[in-house]
Amino acid sequence: MQSNNHPLSEEGHTTRNIDPCILVIFGATGDLTSRKLAPALYNLGKDGLLPPNFACVGFARREKTHEEFRQDVKKDISTFSRIKPIDEGFWQNFHEQIFYHQSEFDDDAGYVRLASFLKQLDSQFATRANRVFYLSVQPKYFPMIIEKLKKHGMIYDPHDHTKWSRVIIEKPFGHDLASAAALQAQISENLDESQTYRIDHYLGKETVQNLLVFRFANSIFESLWNYKHIDHVQITVAEEIGIGSRGNFFEEEGLLRDIVQNHMMQLLSHVAMEPPVNLSASGIRDEKVKVLQSVRPLTEADFKEWVVRGQYGPGFINGQSAAGYRQEKDVHKDSPIETFLAMRLFIDNWRWAGVPFYLRGGKRLPKRGTEIAIIFKDAPGVLFQQREHPNLPNVLAMRIQPDEGIAMRINCKVPGPSSPIQPVKMDFRYGSYFGQTPPEAYERLIWECILGDSTLFARSDEVSESWSILTPVLEYWAAHPPKHFPNYPCGSWGPKEADEMIAKDGRSWRIL
Repeated sequence: MQSNNHPLSEEGHTTRNIDPCILVIFGATGDLTSRKLAPALYNLGKDGLLPPNFACVGFARREKTHEEFRQDVKKDISTFSRIKPIDEGFWQNFHEQIFYHQSEFDDDAGYVRLASFLKQLDSQFATRANRVFYLSVQPKYFPMIIEKLKKHGMIYDPHDHTKWSRVIIEKPFGHDLASAAALQAQISENLDESQTYRIDHYLGKETVQNLLVFRFANSIFESLWNYKHIDHVQITVAEEIGIGSRGNFFEEEGLLRDIVQNHMMQLLSHVAMEPPVNLSASGIRDEKVKVLQSVRPLTEADFKEWVVRGQYGPGFINGQSAAGYRQEKDVHKDSPIETFLAMRLFIDNWRWAGVPFYLRGGKRLPKRGTEIAIIFKDAPGVLFQQREHPNLPNVLAMRIQPDEGIAMRINCKVPGPSSPIQPVKMDFRYGSYFGQTPPEAYERLIWECILGDSTLFARSDEVSESWSILTPVLEYWAAHPPKHFPNYPCGSWGPKEADEMIAKDGRSWRIL
């Protein structure tokens, strides 16, 4: 059964029916399961959002007993859960729903045993043969695992209304446009689009979900949301951390593939989309695709002037020395991989005609923060513009992380006879206003998949359109290797070329 209520609809959580099911996590001994998935399941259970009839099976190649895996999960929850300390009373019941299955990903015998084991759990927990398969593995394994699941009867006919099967696929989905199309073709042989849930954890963040409510439920903002009133838009994804132990991964992906193609394109499409015809998954995703289709194609001149790439060198973060990218583990000493990107895009439609969108993302920047900033046009300077102290433009900033919230900068008179004008900030924070920490993104996304609502997941044409925009950048970079890497130190806001790029338009980057 699929839920008919959208996650942003007025009915909210309480009226949405959730079917019993078994969640199988492939790659269950990996870092993602430890840091995100295991805590997410525990938190969902604590909040009463898992189905009463539920079981979780970890699938991985290492030898483990059920009890060893449960103890690993408990340790992960104790370390990474937002709900602390662990509730021992709840855990005593919850851990009995957690199991482990050892197999290689390509071993047919392992899938035969898995199918048999899941049927046993169906009888034990009354889960009605409903399945969610979470592929927390390298993308190269996606087609093979899906083919094995289909071969051994664990992916059902999408038109079978007596039971359902769904597959959550982690990013990256493809390496460029051609590889994404090839991967989609392979997956489509065994999996229907309605059963495919391409996860981007940014879509599970409260502020991203609130973007549509903020825009379309508040006429004061939607009426200003166009080229007549907005000067430009800045989208920033900044991280203090480097690549850690992900050297091999990052050497293959780089920042454009790891952050820009998915996270930043999702933020772009949410902030720029038109009102959907309804709150269905297809209605919202149709409008997101239209935004991506309207992005002006980048030319060679754009690659030279309006796309800046960077790589961090040695520097300091919070007063502590930090190694450069080329000194990180598993990174080539002459690596050309980018850890920073800044670019300017235009959306060629009526709403956004002539409004530049500036995207900036990077590793080893001074602080962690993801923000969408809407910078409004200056008010006419007839009355209050002072040459020596010009008023700052109004800014609406939506903080995705950390400190999720929305802030607005307005100009205000300072008390006193001299009447100087000073910018002030109105600030709304989810945590302080609602008195609780927002749920982690993975909690929301796992819950939505169990409900059968694909609104917060990427559709295949979204992925293709995003790659269509960015693959030419990758091709240009491949033909023109960087000659000046590293070009910014750890703890800075990126290469000076990024500041020079936006300064050509008479603008500057916001300080987070």
